[in-house]
Amino acid sequence: MCASHPALLPALVGGIDLANRLAVAPMTRVSAAQDGTPTAEMADYYAGFADGGFGLLITEGTYTDTAYSQGYLNQPGIVTARHAAAWRDIADRVHAAGARIVLQLMHAGALSQGNRYRSESVGPSAVPPIGEKMPEYGGHGPWPAPRAMSADDIEEAVRGFAASAARARAAGFDGVEVHAANGYLLDQFLTDYTNRRDDAYGGPVANRVRLTAEVVSAIRAEAGEDFCVGVRLSQTKVNDFVHRWRGGAHDARIIFAALAAAGSSYLHIASEGRDWIETARLDGGLTITGLARQVTGLPVIANGGMHDLAQAAQVLSDGHADVVSVARGALANPDLPRRLAEGVPLEEFDHMMLQPMATLGNARLWRHAAEAPA
Repeated sequence: MCASHPALLPALVGGIDLANRLAVAPMTRVSAAQDGTPTAEMADYYAGFADGGFGLLITEGTYTDTAYSQGYLNQPGIVTARHAAAWRDIADRVHAAGARIVLQLMHAGALSQGNRYRSESVGPSAVPPIGEKMPEYGGHGPWPAPRAMSADDIEEAVRGFAASAARARAAGFDGVEVHAANGYLLDQFLTDYTNRRDDAYGGPVANRVRLTAEVVSAIRAEAGEDFCVGVRLSQTKVNDFVHRWRGGAHDARIIFAALAAAGSSYLHIASEGRDWIETARLDGGLTITGLARQVTGLPVIANGGMHDLAQAAQVLSDGHADVVSVARGALANPDLPRRLAEGVPLEEFDHMMLQPMATLGNARLWRHAAEAPA
């Protein structure tokens, strides 16, 4: 039995009571209907994590407008009444199982490789992303250069986030998480090499974080002061695992303070496919998650290798974070909290469950094959 593990203790995050400190990290599954409506299969997927004992579920990135926000074909949206009704069914099932659920709001920007509404992409500047599109999400080949966003484009994107947050609240979600990580639009504004603007959104880091802060403020105005509004941040990206904020702790302090002042309820610091400690270290013995707690006083969620339960315990016990989020470890173990409480070993993640694409259907076929008699 591991009932003494700190991840099994309750927590309060952004006004949301959590039964434990284990969250399901947002993971793109490209399994919605063509029009972005969540499916019954998606409802089963999220309910499975709630049944498995996770205190908090953070959904996959969900697009926020019918202009440029969609990043993948078969990505879910939150821009129509049909979208919202399907998401309400999911939220209701998660709540019935005793868990809480937050909807992640995402604008892909230049990292869009499938948009049913537009054929071009937009970004802070006309800088093509490094690397190539991701085949597990239906892409191939190099990223094209986006069109640099105008002032009207920026206003449209902010309105999309705010309106989507209001729909999420009406659909029964406990909160929203603004996706400002992993190389997508808000992170593109934050990153010096993708943001070459010379207006109020470019130049020093205080300007480059401005758009994310405006999105948080707009959501606050639209969805209410009592609604949970988290922000996900990362130094690394889906197309750049080695990137770090150029100014290190100096930049981090400016970013964290700006987002706290804008009204964020929590910060979720992500590590793109890497162990937490690999991207968490800062000069002077600090960790980026510990610094976020120190600067803002807000709850912080740490992500990256948290299926290593000894590491998760250290992160929580040593004050680096308040909650840990699990991605691939949760895919392999949707009942991870129950296994932890009962001392049952975890199953290893098999990358083949995401092949040839990271859909729920392919994962289901993998599981059936794994469970078939030899």
